[in-house]
Amino acid sequence: MKKYLILITVIVFFACNRHKDKGFEIKVNLTGAQGKILLEKRGETEWIPVDTADIKDGLAVFRGEVKFPEDHYISVLGERPKTIVFVENSGITVTGHADSLETVSVNGSETHEDYERISTQMRQISEEYMELYQQARDAQSSGDTVKAGQLMKKVQALYEGVTNIQKDFIRNNPNSFAVPYFLSRIQHGLEVEELDGLISGISQEVSLVPSVKRIKERVEKMKTLAIGNTAPDFVMNDPQGNPVRFSDIYSKNQYTLLDFWAAWCGPCRVENPNIVAVYNDYKDKGFGVFGVSLDRDKQAWLKAIEDDRLTWTHVSDLAYWNNAVARMYLINSIPSSLIVDRNGKIVAKNKRAGELREFISGFLD
Repeated sequence: MKKYLILITVIVFFACNRHKDKGFEIKVNLTGAQGKILLEKRGETEWIPVDTADIKDGLAVFRGEVKFPEDHYISVLGERPKTIVFVENSGITVTGHADSLETVSVNGSETHEDYERISTQMRQISEEYMELYQQARDAQSSGDTVKAGQLMKKVQALYEGVTNIQKDFIRNNPNSFAVPYFLSRIQHGLEVEELDGLISGISQEVSLVPSVKRIKERVEKMKTLAIGNTAPDFVMNDPQGNPVRFSDIYSKNQYTLLDFWAAWCGPCRVENPNIVAVYNDYKDKGFGVFGVSLDRDKQAWLKAIEDDRLTWTHVSDLAYWNNAVARMYLINSIPSSLIVDRNGKIVAKNKRAGELREFISGFLD
């Protein structure tokens, strides 16, 4: 009997320790913090609370388990500032000051170490980027447009450098669970071929992370919107409440610009005169425009149409970023556009300013 008791004790001991190894323990020590510490993560449209922990003797402790290492955020409950912590099933310590969460130290998470290494490089470039951007603005204000243009080229190169750092990390660290975080950050600025290539290089285990699965699904949808494919047809109401079908518009033109915009979008309003000029010059030769607005204020939408002299057909469901057509076309930033021929085949994307005129003139002149 004694042997059996010993055996049972040993089994229980190892079982308990295996369970402990599966979970995480996060010790948070933030000088100046009082009350509770909140642990949460990002949802698609909102913050999702995970847990709260009382601060006792300056320390708050979280215990739990995650299926995959993933980014969580820690804050003092009731306060706005947050700091990122990559949680994995290990012992993790977070130390710092409640008034400067951006400088906290995180130890015990290999995934967070990967994140911090790349983020440090990105911060250094971003600081240089902002300094040059301010210099460019100052030069522009003083009338030195040549210097401003030169500086803005450097700014653009630095901006692209931040993206390239993240792409290089994804390519060179296929087993890191920090990859889903960086992939999510840059996905909307990449063409489908490049995004698909990055995903294909990720390890099988990391590919199981839900955010990567969602990006894969998005890539498959993006492929259906590639140049050469037929644009999805849709029906949406015009300002008078009349339903308008996209195919009824493009079938009447040689080429039609499907333009996603909004009255509140500054870059869209800047681009509108370019579209108006091309439309006025080529509308009698077979060029049409169909505007889909991501507005939510009908009067602002109608006023922008009138003020900018947008004399083509417009539709909207006044649902802001939840616009049904924008979601169908995976629109994540505006202005955004594509050009279809009279059969609905996508022939170009995001042609703006001189590029739009050059493209249309090449077919209709």
